[in-house]
Amino acid sequence: MPLVSILIPAYNHEDFVERCLDSVLEDGYPAKEIVIIDDGSTDKTSERIQAWIARHGHEVPVEFAQRENKGITATLNELAARAHGEFYRLGASDDYLLPGGLEAQVGYLLRHPCKGAVIGDSVVVDRDGERLHASGMADLHGADKRLYSTDQGIRRAVITRWAVGGPVALLRRSALETVARWTEGLRIDDWDLFLRLAANDALGFIDIPVCAYRLHGANLSKTRHRATRIVNLEESRDVAIRRLCLFDEPCRTLLRAQVHYIGAKVAFLQGKPGRLAARLGCYALLRCWAAIRPAAAHPHPEEA
Repeated sequence: MPLVSILIPAYNHEDFVERCLDSVLEDGYPAKEIVIIDDGSTDKTSERIQAWIARHGHEVPVEFAQRENKGITATLNELAARAHGEFYRLGASDDYLLPGGLEAQVGYLLRHPCKGAVIGDSVVVDRDGERLHASGMADLHGADKRLYSTDQGIRRAVITRWAVGGPVALLRRSALETVARWTEGLRIDDWDLFLRLAANDALGFIDIPVCAYRLHGANLSKTRHRATRIVNLEESRDVAIRRLCLFDEPCRTLLRAQVHYIGAKVAFLQGKPGRLAARLGCYALLRCWAAIRPAAAHPHPEEA
C-alpha cells in the first residue's frame, strides 16, 4: 500500500501532542510515517514528543526536528520536504486522527487518479476530548455538505463558505508540488491552498469523520481578539484577490464578492458603518451577477 506521511506542525500543545501521536498508532493503516517539527514551542511540547518517541518509536517510523519559530506555512513546507510518502496526511498537534480515516482517504485517491487531494469531515471536541459536535462542517460551520458532491459545488463552497475545520486533508505529493506548496508568511494557511486545488478541480470529498478537531480557547482561527481578527480577515482578503485569476466565471465573480464580504467584516470590527454599507452593497450586487452569469466551459469531469 502507498506510504502516507503524517505531517504534524507542533507549537505549544504540551497538553495535546501525545494524544495526537497516539491516534496515528490507533489508525490501522499499515504504511505510514510521522514527520513532526516543534516550531519553537515555549512550553514542554518538545519534551512530550521526545518521551513519546522513546516509548513508541519502534512501532512507527518517526522523524522529529526542533527549531526556532518560523510560522505555520514555513513549517508545513519543511515537513513536506522531509517526508517520503506518496501521500501527505495533514495533522495538527492539538487535534487527532480517527481510526479508518487513512484507509478511506487513500482508497478515494486511488479510485480517483484525477484528484490531487481529498477532504473528510471532523468531529468537534473540547480540550478534554468530550464531543461537542458530530460534524465540524455542518454543526460548527453550517455548511451544506451536498455542495461537495460535484466539482462546481466544491468550487463554490470553498469560495463562499470555507467550512473545513481541523486537519482533514490527504494530499498527493505530486499535487502539492503542482500548486507550489504553502504560501509562506500566511498566518492561516488552509484557505489559500484549497482555493488553488479547487480551481483545478483537484479536490474531492468523502462524507466521513477523519479527525477530531479540538476547540480549547487558543485556536488561532477562533480568536475573539479584535485586532487579531482584523489581521486574519485582511490576510484572507489578500489571498482572495491573489487567487482571482485562477477561476473561470461565475466563480471568479463569486470570489470578487467574497473580497467585499470580508471587507465588510473588517469595516464592522473597525466601527466604520459607511464602509460597511458600501462593502455589503458591492457584495450583494456581485452575488446577483454571479447567479445569472453562465458557467464557463470546463474541461474537467463534474463528479467529485
